[in-house]
Amino acid sequence: MPAPDARSEQPVQPSLTGEVDPGGSIWKEGAFRRDPWRASRAGGELACPLLLDKARWVAERGTLLLRPAPIGLALEGGESVADVADDLARFALIALNFAKFSDGRGFSTARLLREKFGYGGELRAVGNVLSDQIPFMRRVGFDAFEVHHPPTRRALSEGRIAEVRLYYQPVGPAPGPGTRTWLRGRVG
Repeated sequence: MPAPDARSEQPVQPSLTGEVDPGGSIWKEGAFRRDPWRASRAGGELACPLLLDKARWVAERGTLLLRPAPIGLALEGGESVADVADDLARFALIALNFAKFSDGRGFSTARLLREKFGYGGELRAVGNVLSDQIPFMRRVGFDAFEVHHPPTRRALSEGRIAEVRLYYQPVGPAPGPGTRTWLRGRVG
């Protein structure tokens, strides 16, 4: 795996998919997997691959850029990504925490990451991830899920998570002029 060069500031996007493990907590690519990432809070050990909170990334950015190991960013609901937008390509993983079922800020952040900032690495939903949310999480760009809820784990394992096929709003690039639904029915 190539090491990031702090002078040239070339981003690194390693593939870090854990081994298939039915007891693993991460659902990705159609199977439960072991999580190879290790969370590290301020002052904690720098394990490999490393999952940092935003405060630690900001405080230790210069030192962390010199590490050849993959780095992930853990964000809480409502944390802005605009102030770290220039660094997004350096993160192999961004984990968005859903602290409770009714908190939808992670959906908005995921969509911003994928559409506005063009983030192409792994986007993982963590925290309170339930089967009802997964189709909508996929729709906004999540490709991995940390799942501890037994009924949701069972539904994923059995392939019982429905996909949303009817959309009321467009997903992706905005439609061209004259293609909006409220313009189609206009008379005169």
